[in-house]
Amino acid sequence: MPRQPQNVAPVSRPAVLAASTPAAAMRGSGDPHDSRSGGRRYLFLLACSLLLIGCKPMGPDYNRPGYNAPAVYKETGASTVTPPPNPTGGAWQPANPSDGMLKGKWWEIYQDPQLNQLEERIATNNVQLKQALEIYLAARDQVSAARANLYPTLSAGVTPEGIKNSLHAPNWNKNSTATYADLTIAGQASWEPDFWGRVRRTVEQARANAEADAAQVANVDLTLHAELATDYFALRGLDSEIKLFSATVADLEHQLDLTQRRFAGGVATQVDVAQARTQLETVRAQLVDLGVARAHYEHAIGTIANYDLPGFSIPPSPFDLALPKVPLGVPSQLLERRPDIAEAERLAAASNAQIGIQISAFYPSITLNATGGFLSTNPGTWIQGPSALWTLGAQAADLLFDAGQRHALTDAARHNYEAQADGYRNTVFQAFEDVEDQLASLRILEQEARVQQGAVDSAQRSFDLSNTRYKGGVTGYLEVLTAEQTLISDQVTAINLESRQFAASVSLVRALGGGWDATQLPK
Repeated sequence: MPRQPQNVAPVSRPAVLAASTPAAAMRGSGDPHDSRSGGRRYLFLLACSLLLIGCKPMGPDYNRPGYNAPAVYKETGASTVTPPPNPTGGAWQPANPSDGMLKGKWWEIYQDPQLNQLEERIATNNVQLKQALEIYLAARDQVSAARANLYPTLSAGVTPEGIKNSLHAPNWNKNSTATYADLTIAGQASWEPDFWGRVRRTVEQARANAEADAAQVANVDLTLHAELATDYFALRGLDSEIKLFSATVADLEHQLDLTQRRFAGGVATQVDVAQARTQLETVRAQLVDLGVARAHYEHAIGTIANYDLPGFSIPPSPFDLALPKVPLGVPSQLLERRPDIAEAERLAAASNAQIGIQISAFYPSITLNATGGFLSTNPGTWIQGPSALWTLGAQAADLLFDAGQRHALTDAARHNYEAQADGYRNTVFQAFEDVEDQLASLRILEQEARVQQGAVDSAQRSFDLSNTRYKGGVTGYLEVLTAEQTLISDQVTAINLESRQFAASVSLVRALGGGWDATQLPK
């Protein structure tokens, strides 16, 4: 088996060396003994070729770039995050990518039938996902195309020709026939044995690229599902605000009517009436403005789910859901569950295979050729034993001088691999940062929502007291107006916090890889 070159210096010889060594050739009957001898030599050559093909391909075998995942996450998350169980014996054990994690249709944990219906359409209707899938299918076909180079190419043809020689040709023989037929039927076989592993490394590279594209399909799928869920919960948050402002408008209309009656009775002032009317119209304007954002989210959801927008609408659905618990798992599982990490790792494997492809260029290319068939000038004797012909041969060619091109390409392949390996590690770093960010968001938002609910309760009590005092004639309408503005602001903030909690929950699911894991990559 040949030794791999590490720092191969180019040989200063200005040509391509080629040798053609036919084992035997025969036209007509020939010598049967020579035929058997040539056949044995060919079989010996074929056996040597198969033996050499079994050698290890050129270039380094691939090992996943190293990364040591932390034992635990820094952030503990909120009460809606389910931590992994405590390790037995005080040490974490290697976990299967699916142990204690979400599986399959992760959006079903929110128990919202309308969301489930929208999410189900992505797999069959979203054109962006279909585009990514077609790219993967094309890459999978490239694997088959690369693997085909491991096998011989076969061809066959029939050539009936009528030939007339020139009687004035310098080599014309009067005893020869001027016009005759040349009837040939023959098949050809050509094979370049993969002595140095170039084809095997090419197949390895194509397979890794196809797997990277498959991971990209999973990443697009996860991103689309997460984006739809985020938009959907934002829309439901707006519906909650619309419900709040609609109720507030009805209350302000009642207060305006009360203030006008008090003014007619001489208890309230014209200023009180103007303030009540101003507050009512301001809230009405805010209610109308919410429709702009809601329409945008509805259009975004319809586009992701590939609905015909003119006929698509989502009925009002204010929040009535509880945040589900999201299983966190151990950090090491993240390396197997994020499709973007899997994609980066497969690209590193493809770059590693390219090193072997470039190293194989330092070795000669060897091609085996064979031809067999029948040739005759008479149709009656075309397909007969004496008309049989065959040739067997081999050709070897080696590039002796290329001004350092192969060295440069090999070094470039090594650098590209290191770049892809670093890209893989960077993707892992960013994935852990993503998870930590979402855990921190859920923890802080949960605390903020708890505090904000206390503010809403206090503002509600203040408004109720001010309203009672106003109706009793103890205070003016300005106190009621101020208390109501504070209450509305606190209620809107509470709704926004609830929407942000759902968005952070979806983002955590996406950061953890959803229901996907690396075992789903095609092999």
